Amino acid sequence: MSETKKVAANYTPEMETRLSEVYQPESTEAERKAQIIELADEFGKNVASVRSKLVRMGLYVKNEYKTKAGEKAETKETIVSQIADSLGVDADSHLSGLEKATKNCLLFLRTTLRVAAEISEKEEAETES
Repeated sequence: MSETKKVAANYTPEMETRLSEVYQPESTEAERKAQIIELADEFGKNVASVRSKLVRMGLYVKNEYKTKAGEKAETKETIVSQIADSLGVDADSHLSGLEKATKNCLLFLRTTLRVAAEISEKEEAETES
């Protein structure tokens, strides 16, 4: 015989309402973290549990990944796209596979192309004068 066990709800409907009232997705990362800590203390739950419930409710906003220097992370695909724009070509058809290069190599190439474009613009301005 198989018996179905009833599992008590971890979060009551009132708790879910409170979660949606307190947690503000449009807040800053620090404010959202403070809101989760406040809710965890209020409900006697740990932070991971509250975060998990917010995810299941579709409310949680993931923190943006930042580099060690605290800057917004940039994908290789974005860098390749910018390189393609600098060259005036389509990234998919002309630079296919370039995103497999190291990030440092791509950053160097993008910077070099930008410097070359600036030099070219200055030379054009000087010849027009």
